[in-house]
Amino acid sequence: MITTVADFLCGYPLFILLIGGGFFLFFYSGMVSLRHLPTAMKVLKDKKSRDSGNQISSVQALASVVAATVGMGNIAGVAIALVMGGPGAIFWMWISALVGMSTKFHEGVLTTRYKTSLPDGSPTGGTMHIIDRGLGSRWHWLAVTFAVAGMFGTLCIMNANQLTEAIVTTFSTPAWLSDSHIVSHVATASGWSHESIFRLLIGLTIAAVVTAVVIGGVKRIAHIATWLVPFMVGIYFVSVFYIVITHITEVPAVMKSIFAEAFNLRAGWGALAGIAIIGARRAALVNDAGVGTATIMHGASTNTNPAREGLIAMLGPGIDSGFVCTLTALAILLCGDIETAGGIKGLEIAMNAFDKAIPGGKYLLMLIVLCFALSSMFSYSFYGQRCAAYLGGEKRARYYTWFFIITIVIFAVVPLGIAVGVCDLFYALMAFPTMITLILLRKEVKRVIGTINTKAPAPRGKPA
Repeated sequence: MITTVADFLCGYPLFILLIGGGFFLFFYSGMVSLRHLPTAMKVLKDKKSRDSGNQISSVQALASVVAATVGMGNIAGVAIALVMGGPGAIFWMWISALVGMSTKFHEGVLTTRYKTSLPDGSPTGGTMHIIDRGLGSRWHWLAVTFAVAGMFGTLCIMNANQLTEAIVTTFSTPAWLSDSHIVSHVATASGWSHESIFRLLIGLTIAAVVTAVVIGGVKRIAHIATWLVPFMVGIYFVSVFYIVITHITEVPAVMKSIFAEAFNLRAGWGALAGIAIIGARRAALVNDAGVGTATIMHGASTNTNPAREGLIAMLGPGIDSGFVCTLTALAILLCGDIETAGGIKGLEIAMNAFDKAIPGGKYLLMLIVLCFALSSMFSYSFYGQRCAAYLGGEKRARYYTWFFIITIVIFAVVPLGIAVGVCDLFYALMAFPTMITLILLRKEVKRVIGTINTKAPAPRGKPA
């Protein structure tokens, strides 16, 4: 029953809410993500965006959000979109990224306007605080719905499981597992299979790395994200740049296929709509625009100017759904095989493409995947912890962190099954409160947009 409900909500209802609602906010805001993109780039370079004192800055908040959203979906998700929708799906991913930038702008503005303070004086925000302070007490139930969903929707079920699967597929063979003394000894003592023990050891290792980062709180997460995001995106860019240069004669045909197939009417309007939906839907699930997770991280920024935070926040979808997903698409379209992929997993398609184009390419991609997956886990632990703190108080929230770490080990070992259905269900239950709130408070964001590039001060939040 849970899986059925999750499949329904995460289908067209979630697509219509995120994409349809995103388009509404995009046009209502006067296409803010198009008109003010140059301004956002200037604000990103501004020293004020990097000053944080003892807390985190707007730039660190952006890096942490990108660390969460740039993950397995940017590789496996793009491959799946190409298999299902062809090259044209990438064009609609770009459109979805542009719309998602507008949605993230609304999230950044509102979380800054309605942020509050913790007992130690550090700022905190999120969709739950926007609802309580922006919509009033009669909407408190919606804030609680978001917080409960956030506690479970941000557990790293997919990241832990898929990362473990990738490591097992890349580095282990049945013969290697049998010859490993540690794996064999533990398997004999426990009665588990050799592969299950290897998965358990991987899960424990991942959990140890995540623990070392997340117990330091948001400041350590932001610090790690600030250098990890440029590193992992940079090494990915260099890898794809090498693929493009070595296949330069094929690039024009690939770019032509993206635009040509995006508006291909050979199979009728229904097929065109299907391609658009596949591309836009994948992008929406990759960049988390409208889900509300970004409001939690940007709400922890020391910045108090809603317009500034909104401009910086809107760059997130441009980086992950625009830039990183395009890199994946180019690598796969130049060297991969999406025609006969059939039931091959998305990650395998990407690995085959990299291995074909670069000596040892699958190992290089494995390193990139490791960075992507770990960075997501770091930020997601903070999202869930803030939701737990909202519901049970700061003292009890630390227990959630340990619960989060334990689930990494569990989901590294067990099959996904119903766990994915539960995770997807809570993911949708985060998006509905967030998008409803953004739409209801859209007029406040509109007023903030009017202060951009003017000397008029941006509206400030209500007193804590």
